[in-house]
Amino acid sequence: MSLQDRNWEIERFFQERTEVLAAWPSGREVDLEEALAYHRGLPKEKVAYYKLLKGQAEGSIYLQPRAGVALIDEHIALLRSLEKEGEADFLPTTVDSYTRQNRYSEAARGIEESKAAGRSLLNGLPAVNYGVKNCRRIIEATGVPVQVRHGTPDARLLAEITLAAGFTDFEGGGISYNIPYAKDVPLERSLLHWQYVDRLCGFYAEHGIIINREMFGPLTGTLVPPFISHVVGIIEALLAAGQGVKSIAIGYGQGGNLIQDAAALRTLARLGR
Repeated sequence: MSLQDRNWEIERFFQERTEVLAAWPSGREVDLEEALAYHRGLPKEKVAYYKLLKGQAEGSIYLQPRAGVALIDEHIALLRSLEKEGEADFLPTTVDSYTRQNRYSEAARGIEESKAAGRSLLNGLPAVNYGVKNCRRIIEATGVPVQVRHGTPDARLLAEITLAAGFTDFEGGGISYNIPYAKDVPLERSLLHWQYVDRLCGFYAEHGIIINREMFGPLTGTLVPPFISHVVGIIEALLAAGQGVKSIAIGYGQGGNLIQDAAALRTLARLGR
């Protein structure tokens, strides 16, 4: 399929979705009707969209750490500690590098090796391997919104599973989660795959469930000039909006010059609207 900046017809989306869900056995757990019903039952304090609206109205500054380990019980304990002792306003679920490259068999080995070692041997949670029911335990065990943070050029199955599990915030885009993380993935391919992710979020929105989409501002994590990260974030935001996304946050990675960083944040807030 060729890349075009237009909303996917629902028939095209569901046709591709069959292939996406078949990529790993946990895809069979995804049930959109059940997922929508679960989201409708979430309290507002667990929904990123509502919390961001509240913070914007009140001028609040929120705290969100980054965290993710291989074993789900340890991951849940870590997030609960960050929420209770760390007073985090938003929680993360950082995904491991194997999952980011769709190498689920190796992620499965990482889980087993982590169990044997008694500690995490992966640099994040292999959410696709755990599937909907296990990932939902994270949402049930915490009291604030949880965001999926990763770095995946092809995040289609990851999005299907985590959104069905009850996550209300999903980070990334076809540029920011390709160029800084992968060297052999064509940009057109990752943009197409992220159009799928955004069309999935648009489908949720059409049924009254608003998923927040954050564009990854730090990019390579080095000294990126603000105009470059601004342009990338705005392009990804426009592409997301084109697929029906209703809540968009554009990230920015501070460079260390306080005047430039303050100016960048102010201009991004204006340009992003």
